[in-house]
Amino acid sequence: MQGTENASRRSVLRTFFASLAAGVGLSGVAQAQSQSPDTTKKTSTDSQPKGDKPPLFSGWVTYGNLVFVAGKGHHTPGDITVHTTSVLDQIEAELKKAGSSMDKVLKVNVYLHDLNDYDGMNAVFRGRFGPNPPVRTTIAAYGGIPGNSLVEIDCIAAR
Repeated sequence: MQGTENASRRSVLRTFFASLAAGVGLSGVAQAQSQSPDTTKKTSTDSQPKGDKPPLFSGWVTYGNLVFVAGKGHHTPGDITVHTTSVLDQIEAELKKAGSSMDKVLKVNVYLHDLNDYDGMNAVFRGRFGPNPPVRTTIAAYGGIPGNSLVEIDCIAAR
């Protein structure tokens, strides 16, 4: 008889803890939903008048608490330091328009025309994102960068 009572008690306890866990899980989901960020996609082209052709791409897109900035290049003569400075200034301007800043950048992709420019690019890059730099991928793009830029950079940031 005692074995049946123990089994029954275990069953009751399992049911109780399962319902308790389910209740906590549901309240956690409700809390997460009430704190969810705005998941409306907003772009740099939202305010442009509608034309015959839609824009090719946006300079930036926000989704939730993230900002995605399209690749920026520099398309006039200059060395890698001139190009990198210009590109980082463009990135910073796009981030501000989208409601973010350089110190909120999480991920950066750097595309170099020539891997020999790596040290020159780094000399300008260092410190531009604050004391805690983002993660970064750097590659030399086979065939170069569009528009004869020596460097192109894109990024993802928080808002």
